[in-house]
Amino acid sequence: MMAYKPSQAPKRPAPQDVKEVPVEEVVEEDPNDSYEARAKKRKIARSKAMAIAARAQEEERMAVMEAEARQARQGDGVTEEQRVRIDTIVEAAAGVQAVTMDEQGIKKTLLTFEKKTTRNQELRIKFPDQPEKFMESEMELNDALSDMKAVATVPSLYPVLVDLNVIPSILGLLGHDNTDIAVSVVDLMQELTDVDTLTESEEGADALIHALLERQVFPLLVTNLERMDEGVREEAEGVHNTLAVIENIVEARPEKSRDIAEAGFMAWLVRKLKVKVTFDDNKLYASEILSILLQNEPENRLLFGSMDALDSLLQQLAYYKRHDPAVAEEVELMENLFDCLCSLMLEPTNRERFLKGEGLQLMNLMLREKKKSRSGALKVLSHALTGLEGVDNCLKFVDILGLRTLFPLFMKTPRRSKRSGVSAEEHEEHVISILASLFKNVTMTNNGQKQRERLLAKWTENDHEKVDRLMEVHDKYLGKVEESDAAIDKEVQAARRGGKEEPGDEETYLRRLEGGLFTLQLVDYIVLEICCCGASTVKARVLQILNLRGGSLKTVRDVVREYAGNLGEEGAEHERRGEQEYVLALVDKF
Repeated sequence: MMAYKPSQAPKRPAPQDVKEVPVEEVVEEDPNDSYEARAKKRKIARSKAMAIAARAQEEERMAVMEAEARQARQGDGVTEEQRVRIDTIVEAAAGVQAVTMDEQGIKKTLLTFEKKTTRNQELRIKFPDQPEKFMESEMELNDALSDMKAVATVPSLYPVLVDLNVIPSILGLLGHDNTDIAVSVVDLMQELTDVDTLTESEEGADALIHALLERQVFPLLVTNLERMDEGVREEAEGVHNTLAVIENIVEARPEKSRDIAEAGFMAWLVRKLKVKVTFDDNKLYASEILSILLQNEPENRLLFGSMDALDSLLQQLAYYKRHDPAVAEEVELMENLFDCLCSLMLEPTNRERFLKGEGLQLMNLMLREKKKSRSGALKVLSHALTGLEGVDNCLKFVDILGLRTLFPLFMKTPRRSKRSGVSAEEHEEHVISILASLFKNVTMTNNGQKQRERLLAKWTENDHEKVDRLMEVHDKYLGKVEESDAAIDKEVQAARRGGKEEPGDEETYLRRLEGGLFTLQLVDYIVLEICCCGASTVKARVLQILNLRGGSLKTVRDVVREYAGNLGEEGAEHERRGEQEYVLALVDKF
């Protein structure tokens, strides 16, 4: 139920020296949106803003050139510098021959590129200590790489690129002594592998990616990353484009996530995301790529844990314990790091490292501090405590007085401004999930008798106020489920009248879970736990509230029976059966 799937984000535009358009002018954020929805809107907004600004800069440049050309025609007030500049532009334009991007045109472009590459290599070998001898050939090679971008406009002809064996030449230039050439190569690769371009031709995409993988593209990209100096603007853009190439390939071939990580890229990401590294666009992009790699591949999660990188991730998040992110982009970075931590909690060995690294204490402190990190910490706890693998974390959470922090969040959902983009329903789901995990895992059989007594005692405090709140949440989600069921029944009736296929049982059940049934099941399971195992006054209070509101014990029992019947498909069969028997025993006792 709690399998975690952080959303994948669209490509980030590279930073350029252009006039920025405020993101707010491009898209309006809805505070009710989820983390992922808000992050996606911000990415799209930035992309649009950069495109608008780039167009404005190009229009301004063209206007200046047209003004200079008019002055030249009139012969008035033209300086010698302007005249030379105009002559240069005219001569360059006259020397350009338009190349049609058909098969012949591409072959011509590729042949020119190969010639320029060979010429540059020859001169560098012949005059290794005389840069002036090969500098011109280097500039020509850089121009040839720019011309190669035109190939990206016809992905259906990528097989020609592969058949002419140009891929080895392109990848070979990643190790060029001149990092400007390597940066141009990465820029070209980003254009060629752009996901929107690849989707235009499946055959072309297959040919290109197969050729890149066959020539060990990942180790070459990582080696090139290692030598990039992000203090230089052009090389920082090269790092950005390298991340884009990797994201493009992962999106096209998710099964290659493990190969990318094992090629040394995971280690580079860990270093990039250290606390001491200044926040910038590339650090943000690195966090997005890490989130994708950890989501897609269990082996990557194990690799990350084996590198002792989880401590580094906790240290990075610890900064946000008492400090809110300075800008919206840094909020996005923080959310990505929380997503990474949630993915890592899917592996039992990482939960052990999380416990030893005092991750629980950090998350608990974040809940107390009431900063923007609180919502992310709550989500991480819901993943760290769930399932049989969460037993040790559950016991430790009670020991560090986590109940004292958790129950205020249960009693009152924070205001919208304090939830950092998380909806009230998401907040309530995380809190209820944590409470349900505590009841499942803090038991006498797990040596948690003292902790369980403290958990049950909470429900009698202040005249059973927590019981009142629990029944209030029960009513809320029961209403949501009834609305969802009515909508599904309406669709089924319409399908029958129209002779269309009705949704299957599994699809219907998943929709009901999304409509509020998941939270309702956990709420009613907690109701049974506190009534059957807690003080007798608790059950009396539950019955009193049900009678006052026209509810019934049968409704609660039916919800929990359905929950028991659909208990997880993961884990050992005897463990699943044991949990089902325990839950059904609670139903009978209730």
